[in-house]
Amino acid sequence: MWWGIGGALVASVVWAAAVLMVPSLVNGDSTPARPTVAGYRVVDDLCTTARLTAFGQLYPTPSGSPYHYSTHHRALDEMYCSQYRKKVGGDQDYYTLYLQVQLHHEVDPRAEFEAQREGLAQRRYQVSPVAGLGDEAYVGYLDDPGRSEPGWHYLTQVLYVRQGGMTCYTSWSASYQDGRGTAPDRDQVRNALVSDTRDLLRALGGSA
Repeated sequence: MWWGIGGALVASVVWAAAVLMVPSLVNGDSTPARPTVAGYRVVDDLCTTARLTAFGQLYPTPSGSPYHYSTHHRALDEMYCSQYRKKVGGDQDYYTLYLQVQLHHEVDPRAEFEAQREGLAQRRYQVSPVAGLGDEAYVGYLDDPGRSEPGWHYLTQVLYVRQGGMTCYTSWSASYQDGRGTAPDRDQVRNALVSDTRDLLRALGGSA
């Protein structure tokens, strides 16, 4: 009898300790911990913060004015930049670049990050991982031939990066016509995406 009482007391002590350490054992709360934004900060002008050194070497001539915005919310901060550039002043060979950085304060973005990867594959992007960038990163590439304009190619290359609760999306797009131009070097564009995005994330306070 005494050993039964002693065992019950020990079990009660262990359970009480577990409740103090893991409250969800009692209240059934399985809500995951909020993501950390890993030191990243919000800037007012993402276009100014993004130096784009590598892309500046490929396309050194600006075309038009960059567009940017930043928004603030307790659940999500967002920064955006878009711009156009050319190889030389009179050249029609230009690119469009979009940058978007989101800081998720309440929702873990991992599931949506993976869903975006699957979505690219379903849209026939060639998707490949990028090692050593954030917690996870991947590049998607698409050569979409013109359906109404034979001989035209519409190229898109995107880079997605996640580090903690920070997600970054960088998109490059360009076009060329068979016989009137050459396709931009795919590896050069990929390397520029990775290099310039890494520099941008470090400028925002991260360690990607």
